[in-house]
Amino acid sequence: MVTAVILVKATRDGLRRLGPQLADVDGVSEVYTVTGEWDFVTIVRVREHDELARVVTQRLVLLDGIEKTNTMVAFQQFSAHDLEAMFGLGLEEQVGG
Repeated sequence: MVTAVILVKATRDGLRRLGPQLADVDGVSEVYTVTGEWDFVTIVRVREHDELARVVTQRLVLLDGIEKTNTMVAFQQFSAHDLEAMFGLGLEEQVGG
């Protein structure tokens, strides 16, 4: 499984309608509106890198309202439990002791 995070900067018109359109693209599992430099965070989950390439170069380019994208391919996945364990090392002892 290949997971990628695609940051999307939308045009002014794209801000109003792009979210549902991104979510309808095959391979896109989640879409979030966000604050800051980028307007949407899109999570893509596909079986192979070739499928990711098709999502970016053949499907997203068909959507009006995308000004620019930045694609990041994930190397490792950590569950919420793993992250809590990583960032909570030793905190229980400090708080309770």
